[in-house]
Amino acid sequence: MTIRDLEPKLVWEQFDDITRVPRPSKKEGRIIEFLVDFAKKHNLDYRKDAIGNVVIRKEATAGFESRPIVVLQSHMDMVCEKNSDVEFDFEKDAIRTRIDGDWVRAEGTTLGADCGIGMAAALAVLIDPNIQHGPIEALFTVDEETGLTGAFELGDDMLKGKYLINLDSEDEGEIFIGCAGGIDTVATFRYTTEETPKNYSFFRADVSDLLGGHSGDDIDKGRANSNKIVARLLWEASRRYEMRMSYFCGGNLRNAIPREAYAVFGVPTRFKGDFVKYFNVFAEDVRNEFRHTEPNFRITLNDMPEPDSVLDMTTQTALVDALVGVPNGVVAMSFAVPGLVETSTNLASVKFDGENRIVVTSSQRSSVESAKTYVMQMVDSVFTLAGAEVAHSDGYPGWAPNPESELLNVTVSSYKRLFGVEPKVRAIHAGLECGLFLEKYPDLEMVSFGPTLRGVHSPDERLEIATVRKFWDLLTDVLVKIE
Repeated sequence: MTIRDLEPKLVWEQFDDITRVPRPSKKEGRIIEFLVDFAKKHNLDYRKDAIGNVVIRKEATAGFESRPIVVLQSHMDMVCEKNSDVEFDFEKDAIRTRIDGDWVRAEGTTLGADCGIGMAAALAVLIDPNIQHGPIEALFTVDEETGLTGAFELGDDMLKGKYLINLDSEDEGEIFIGCAGGIDTVATFRYTTEETPKNYSFFRADVSDLLGGHSGDDIDKGRANSNKIVARLLWEASRRYEMRMSYFCGGNLRNAIPREAYAVFGVPTRFKGDFVKYFNVFAEDVRNEFRHTEPNFRITLNDMPEPDSVLDMTTQTALVDALVGVPNGVVAMSFAVPGLVETSTNLASVKFDGENRIVVTSSQRSSVESAKTYVMQMVDSVFTLAGAEVAHSDGYPGWAPNPESELLNVTVSSYKRLFGVEPKVRAIHAGLECGLFLEKYPDLEMVSFGPTLRGVHSPDERLEIATVRKFWDLLTDVLVKIE
């Protein structure tokens, strides 16, 4: 059996087609062509704006012409993460999907169900002759994952709808009516190199096999940050054993909790035995620290040849101290919405860029605008004190909940009628594009829902098969009931 054999068949067929089209963030050319060709093939009106967003429109079914226009919104791009031992080119290769019990996942890479399954549902609505609905605008945005660029630069008059259903949620049975805003902080260290000191023994320390995940939705799950763990090891090695570092590499994406990191460094050969003993103690301590949240945690130490050079001592000290000192994880929980993370920050990546620069990327989120600014200031201050050059993205606004929304009332009623239970109505700590849509279309009423996804933004990403049917049934029922 393949995913094309699953039910609802029309949705899974669209999803399978989408997984065959490369669609990294900022490189969505092929998926844009796919969507335009889809509209032409099915004789649907479409529009593409300057940034690459696509809207495909479908007229109302008979008897529903007077209903309000409903926007079905999803994003085209996917997070491109893979296990280090997997050969895969996200710009050329089709995702290798497989059925694994009750789930669909990919072979060693992200699946792209975020937000491919939302796209698939919207496409299925556009071509299913058996569902009733008012006028539909299916909006597919670019570059949601690395900057919300499509939502920021959405063309004028792209939308006419009164209601918007965002199809980018990850928990079946939950209806989202608010989200966090966010901002990125990038610190750049400029370094020089020095001659490798004599009589040093060099190592490579690797942290791997962490769960990682979404830096918003999973930030409260107590998962380890690989950059932090490697930095802690280097901090101790510098204090105890006169450590000199040659290289540090960790994480990839601003919105993913980093799963892997490594550093190349040396200690005086006279300390080699003592350092190895310390490393073993450190590894066991950290393994015990995360025993409840990181079942596959792995940290290794291997001998390395002597490198050509090491970082200058000033930059080494500044970098390691900053990586250890910068806040990471949950900063504050919400008092307004019990159980909701209000404010957080994620130390996402550390990269040597080949031009004597070390670039450290982090992201801050909060559902309170002033708190978002404050946590950004915390991170900025640490890196500024360490002598780095600090810059920030433009940031994006949160989406304030509207519990009186008619769309919300219809969605909750549909869910109760279909499944016999009350859905959870909540806000999400992850960023959605909805806040930016409200800036352009302040009268929009919005909800967000979707099937169950787990391990999002990591190669463990998986989509629960049974929840796709419930997602589809809820979506099509809401389209019938909204007036």
